[in-house]
Amino acid sequence: MAQELKNYKDRLFCFIFGNEEHRDWTLSLYNAVSGRNYTDPGEITITTMTEALYMGMHNDVAILIRDELDLWEHQASFNPNMPLRMLQYTANIFEKLITLRKKNKFGTKLIELPVPKLVVFYNGLQEREDEMILKLSEAFPAEQAADSDIEVRVRMININKGRNTKMVSGCKALEEYVWLVDRIRDYQKEYEVSDAVDLALNDMPDDFVIRVYLEANRVEVKKMLLTEYDEVRTMELFKEEGREEGRAEGESRLSTLFTKLRELGRTEDAFKAAEDQQYREKLYKEFQLA
Repeated sequence: MAQELKNYKDRLFCFIFGNEEHRDWTLSLYNAVSGRNYTDPGEITITTMTEALYMGMHNDVAILIRDELDLWEHQASFNPNMPLRMLQYTANIFEKLITLRKKNKFGTKLIELPVPKLVVFYNGLQEREDEMILKLSEAFPAEQAADSDIEVRVRMININKGRNTKMVSGCKALEEYVWLVDRIRDYQKEYEVSDAVDLALNDMPDDFVIRVYLEANRVEVKKMLLTEYDEVRTMELFKEEGREEGRAEGESRLSTLFTKLRELGRTEDAFKAAEDQQYREKLYKEFQLA
């Protein structure tokens, strides 16, 4: 499966909410998250980083709307390093904007920048609060964190079924996405994930706004979902390996490796590393994690 799926690096969440074809869904999600009530999808500019521009680094969804830069990430497993990643993404997008607008960051005139708003949509199986704020300062030595000149705050929103229902219901496309993920998980109790995905897609009610779009792209959608579930499975294998090593740093190192491979789109390498210790050691050296 790894060979077949390696080119499907996008996530279904990004496919739905980061698509020019359906900026109305993107605007609806923005309104639900921000509490605003904007009505013109034409105000949105999708400025998501792509691997081609940033040497393998890419974020899930980034949009410009009025005076804001909103960065959204979807996470099926909890990642406490999202403030660091969001800092990197934001800096790269700012650099892109400055270049496109032909501004001089070395000049004497202050460059106006959009206000960054950073959000993670979490739907992993690990129990988490409805909302929590992840801070970059949590990565600093505790006795020095208060003296840092840099802070990054990331709002993590739990979008599992039954969580943050008011916000989720404020965006019909998100509500339907949550329904689909939950239905797949229900079917997984009895079926293999491939069959569970097919059954859940078949079950989508006719009045779902995302139904026609997903059906029209069913092959790609299924491969995206299978890739996501394989990533979660691989991460669990990594965690098991870390626990078997008998030390917390082992699990942390595996998690860091998996995150780097995922960001670079190296899904096949992640699958192989999860099951092949020698190959994993080779990748540790490559990423200087030995």
